[in-house]
Amino acid sequence: MAAALDLGGLGLYPLALAGIAVVIVLVKWVQNLGATYEITAERLLIRRGIIMKSIDEIELYRIKDVRIDFSLINQMVGLGTLTISSSDETTRAGDLVIPHIDKAQERREVLRRLVDTARQQRRVREIDMVHEDI
Repeated sequence: MAAALDLGGLGLYPLALAGIAVVIVLVKWVQNLGATYEITAERLLIRRGIIMKSIDEIELYRIKDVRIDFSLINQMVGLGTLTISSSDETTRAGDLVIPHIDKAQERREVLRRLVDTARQQRRVREIDMVHEDI
């Protein structure tokens, strides 16, 4: 019976690696289930968590840049990763990354238009300050 579990002299090492991989996938899956994003006319709302919930928001007029990244496979199926940088406190530690967005290019354009509208309504303009050594 022990010879049947030997797996070619490797022992239980491949089985343990497969188990670890399954646990990692499950943890990421639960994290993705626990994160939702909603765009209103004024804010981007981020809801995270299943047991311990948190709700964060970014005022649209504070969004500075929306970048979209695609892997080769994601390009074929229309998925993308949105990276949002803003002057909002939510993104002080780093940009907000929203992975695996369906119809990412269309949604980026919708977000860009909403940001522009929010800035016009608040009469806000962004000025980039660049420090240049002369």
